[in-house]
Amino acid sequence: MLSIRAWIMGVKSLALHPLRSLLTVLGILIGVASVIWLLAIGEGISRKAQEQIEGLGAENIIIRSIKPPDDTAGGGSGGPPNYGIKRVEYQVLASTIPHLRSSLQIRELPYRFQNTGNPYVKPIDGRLVGCTPEYQEVTQLTIGDGRFLEASDGEQRATVCVLAAHLAQELFPYEDPIGRELYLPEARNFYLIVGVLKHRNATAAIGSSMAAQDFSKDVYIPIETMQQRFGDLVVKRGNGTFNAQIFELSQVTLRIKDADLVPDVAKLVEQTVDGGRERRQDIAIVVPYDLLEQARATRLMFMVAMGLIAAVSLLVGGIGIMNIMLATVTERTREIGIRRAIGAKRRDIINQFLIETIALSVVGGLTGIVLGLACPFVIGLLRTLVTLLFPDIMSNMPDIVRDLEPSIVPLSIPLAFFISVVVGVVFGIYPASRAARMNP
Repeated sequence: MLSIRAWIMGVKSLALHPLRSLLTVLGILIGVASVIWLLAIGEGISRKAQEQIEGLGAENIIIRSIKPPDDTAGGGSGGPPNYGIKRVEYQVLASTIPHLRSSLQIRELPYRFQNTGNPYVKPIDGRLVGCTPEYQEVTQLTIGDGRFLEASDGEQRATVCVLAAHLAQELFPYEDPIGRELYLPEARNFYLIVGVLKHRNATAAIGSSMAAQDFSKDVYIPIETMQQRFGDLVVKRGNGTFNAQIFELSQVTLRIKDADLVPDVAKLVEQTVDGGRERRQDIAIVVPYDLLEQARATRLMFMVAMGLIAAVSLLVGGIGIMNIMLATVTERTREIGIRRAIGAKRRDIINQFLIETIALSVVGGLTGIVLGLACPFVIGLLRTLVTLLFPDIMSNMPDIVRDLEPSIVPLSIPLAFFISVVVGVVFGIYPASRAARMNP
């Protein structure tokens, strides 16, 4: 057992050289703080990624239309390419797929919106989305004012629309948009604004199959109205170019009754859509449930990797302790000799030097924990400063970086402290044993 007297002597010895002790503690402090910081940042990134995937819906199966290479686009006779999921295919899926809670068909068009009643408001590029009332629940949209689309709107082919919050603010900065009209030139008609949504975070991009969906600049109209007034042919003109393509639906979302049934139902959907032939190049089937499981499995490996990287800092701190203690042994040869001469045993010398290394490790570990717990505050402060000083740089950052919220991993605190003490003991054994073996 290490006596209280031995602890007092060890601490007093460290206090005789405060600057050297402080520099030695810094290695452990930085190592412990690095463990907590890296794991907190890794946890924050992992949670953000999982939230974005969950935003797609763990119970959903998403079928996206993708424009295939030109030679497989299926236009025929030199006509515009005709690709993607068809309405008749949607009807087959909606009527034959088992365990279906609801289904949703969506058509999206890039569009430039303008408040024709106010020429001082700049046009905004966004998306015109044709959908059904179920779209609100499936995509987790929340009404801020007014209402969302209703079944009667589609049945009557009504010219009504719902605006995303950001778009409404930009187009109608000084007036309430509810009850006003938005003119859509291609449809040659005014659309009555019946609702404005609350802000909704973007969803994650899924490789090349599905781009990230930003809901901030959307205008929603009944899909029946879109089919009647816009048709299936999409023509893009600009800078002397002309591009035409035909697609009926941009996306079909199937909502399954139980998330555990999603993998099996997804296989059936794939077989139905492909029709027993080779996989189609004009559609992509996205299963958020599978992506979520992969993200959770990857999270553990990511956290282990981040922990190992941070542990290297602790290892460097331990080496620093050993170097300082070896130098201390040489300086204190006379002290060791006097103690041995008055009856101190080798065990006593070893205990004193171990106490000093443990004390350094404990102080470094505790201060490192305090610094580590400040991670969310420091990251938030840095984000605010960068936003104020370099707004352009911040705006070009990925969403996952701009919205990063570090999350302290509770296990990282005792783990980092325990490792710091172990490192102190392990790297203090050799200097202590060397001191005990010195010839007084």
